[in-house]
Amino acid sequence: MPFFREIIVNNSLRVVIADDERPARSFLAAMLRGFDDVSLVGEAEDGAEAVEVIERAKPDLALLDLQMPEIDGLGVVRLLKKSRMPLVAFVTAYDEYAVRAFELNAVDYLLKPVDRARLRETINRAHERLERAELRAEAAARLTAAAEDYQAATRPPILERIPVRHHDEIVIVPVKEIASIVADGELLHLTTAQDESYTLSYRLKDLEARLDPARFVRLGRGTLANIEMMRKVSALPGGTYVVTLSNGQQLNVSRLQSRVLRDQLLRL
Repeated sequence: MPFFREIIVNNSLRVVIADDERPARSFLAAMLRGFDDVSLVGEAEDGAEAVEVIERAKPDLALLDLQMPEIDGLGVVRLLKKSRMPLVAFVTAYDEYAVRAFELNAVDYLLKPVDRARLRETINRAHERLERAELRAEAAARLTAAAEDYQAATRPPILERIPVRHHDEIVIVPVKEIASIVADGELLHLTTAQDESYTLSYRLKDLEARLDPARFVRLGRGTLANIEMMRKVSALPGGTYVVTLSNGQQLNVSRLQSRVLRDQLLRL
């Protein structure tokens, strides 16, 4: 069951935290509750949930872990509507990411383990930014654009072929022929346009980072599909979809990714 907690409190800095590590999240939450001018209004354990929590709770400040699986802190920024964008401070265990995150027009960055005095500085910066409300829309636009530029600049070389073991042979599968990639635990199942199936031991997030984003779209937490092989998108109750590929394969689309699909692919 997804982790979600929301508390509505007025007259203080409303904060949401997102971190896939429960101890780190609990530690940060405990410190925030120790500040009289802060109200913790939501927590999320991954990026997809962070988007939902932020849009529902409408916080003043979001503390986002940069290294969350599937959708990281930068991915959250990219998925949020500019009108819903809170002030953002990135939390990271790696200093090299922290410096770059701060350059992305975030309010601040925090290194793990987070120090209480350092967190206090971040809260103070957020209060100062909120007093200059006219700058928030401009800052949100800059942050979204910078996140996209950063992800593009740090993307590893695009894969054109994927070697996979098939019985006693190594098969070279052209990426353009892959219809879908579905995660199953620590294994990935690749299905081609000819309905051939291969299994690869690799993390979906790592493989996705090496695929052309103009060619593959994420349909859910563990599913990627080749955009060129999508033949039909059927609506389901609750605002989600099921996608039919050229090889006949049908894949369900998560609620969050259904919104991305509508915005990016289902409009002229």
